[in-house]
Amino acid sequence: MRNKLIAAFACTTALVSTGAASAADLGARYTKAPAYAEPLFNWTGFYVGGHIGGAWTNEQFINNGTGAPFGDLSVGDGFRQRKSGIMGGAQIGYNWQANNYVFGMEGTISGLDNKGSFTNTVFGAGLDDQFSWRANVLATIVGRAGFAVQNNLFYIKGGYAGVNNRLSVVDNVANPSTGSGGQTHWHNGWTVGAGWEYGITRNWIVGLEYNYAAFGSQTYQLGGTSGNYTFDTKPRDIQWAVVRASYKFDAPTIARY
Repeated sequence: MRNKLIAAFACTTALVSTGAASAADLGARYTKAPAYAEPLFNWTGFYVGGHIGGAWTNEQFINNGTGAPFGDLSVGDGFRQRKSGIMGGAQIGYNWQANNYVFGMEGTISGLDNKGSFTNTVFGAGLDDQFSWRANVLATIVGRAGFAVQNNLFYIKGGYAGVNNRLSVVDNVANPSTGSGGQTHWHNGWTVGAGWEYGITRNWIVGLEYNYAAFGSQTYQLGGTSGNYTFDTKPRDIQWAVVRASYKFDAPTIARY
């Protein structure tokens, strides 16, 4: 009898030990905490900022034949000139992020220092019509689409562009007081561009951007009081490259586990 009790006690002890070990294994298997993941940078939200860089304007104007030829410029004659200068301005926009894709709208306003002048010297150096032009204000309203990789955003953009442009002339041969004139017009057009932005903090963003814009033609009256001397004029294209800095207002944090 005594031997039977000792055997039963040993068997019970073995079963309890085995069950405890199994329970320990199950606990270790199902209570392990998930690995921590850094929160994603969130591009969603409104932002405002500024930009500065350089711009290149390709200006064109052609005598359209309304009234009379201007000096020695016959109908269809004209000029084209490319000049560059600094530019700077402000941007405001909104981004919306879905997974790694970012979509948004943005408006910009910029001041330009793109201008040029030259003298038509057919009648002698410095003795004929002196033309000058200037593109001084550029505005855009565009849509943006990009792909985000953590704090980096690579994007393209496209939409409306408009520019304020002035063309003027002085007739140095005939009568500078009456053979001169100038006009300013707003030119509508389109623009495309691409850029890269980086979120250096939750709110501050810096970036680089390149853009191209083309514009429609306007008729400019340059004859002053002496006649109807008109030119079909436009900035054929404006290209600009800028560095940007923006402040993004807070949006809900996105976390990944």
